[in-house]
Formats: sequence, structure tokens, C-alpha cells
Amino acid sequence: MALPASGSGYQTGDGNLDERQFNNVPAPVTAADTATLTAAQVLNGIILATPTAAANYTLPTVTLLEAALGNAVKTGNYFEFSVINLASSNYDITMVLGTGWTVTGGGVVVVQEASSARFGARKTGATTWQLYRLA
Repeated sequence: MALPASGSGYQTGDGNLDERQFNNVPAPVTAADTATLTAAQVLNGIILATPTAAANYTLPTVTLLEAALGNAVKTGNYFEFSVINLASSNYDITMVLGTGWTVTGGGVVVVQEASSARFGARKTGATTWQLYRLA
């Protein structure tokens, strides 16, 4: 039995705890050689990378990212994205921070050839975001 649609709260399905949960996501986006990623690429969730040499992928500036997110963005908001490096040779991708970003632990974040990396991004202040390497 479904719960009424009035009142507060949100329910997926009609309360069946065994019900599978699906999200509708767009098709992965692509990137090749050294590039500044767009906010749309990062927010898409999956970036299929095919560099033909060692590459640098620069995150969009916080200003551009927040413009793409609109008024909904608040301190503490968080999203994840993956970079899948499909290079068939030894071409690593170095993630470069755009203006307004910091990375936990500092240093260089590399997505090695024939591997992938999962990242978390969290808004930490008025014009700042934190990048986390999750896997």
C-alpha cells in the first residue's frame, strides 16, 4: 500500500524494502588529451578518457561549477564522479585543481593507464570545494 502524497517526507516506490532502487543517469562523457573539464563533464558522473599521451585534466573553476549547479548549491553539498582511463599505453592522467579547489592530502592525483578513479567533491565554503580521492 502506498503512503499518501500529502505531508512532508519522501518515499521511493510504495515502501517495499526489497524493491530495487535505480537512478536515471546520462550516458558517459568523453575526454582525450590534456583539457580543462567542463562543469557538465564533471557533473555527468562518468568520464571515459582516451589520452594519446600523458594528460592533465583540470577541474573547472568553482565559479563555473557553481554556475552550472545554480541556486541549489549550499555548503556541505556533495557529489561523486569517476574517471576511467582507457589508454592502451602507459598514459597517465594527472588531475589538476581549478581555482577554488583543494585536495585532501595534497599532492598530485593520478589516474593510471588502464585503471579508474572515483572522486568525491564537497562544497566547503562560499567559493571553495574539496576534492577527495575515494578509490
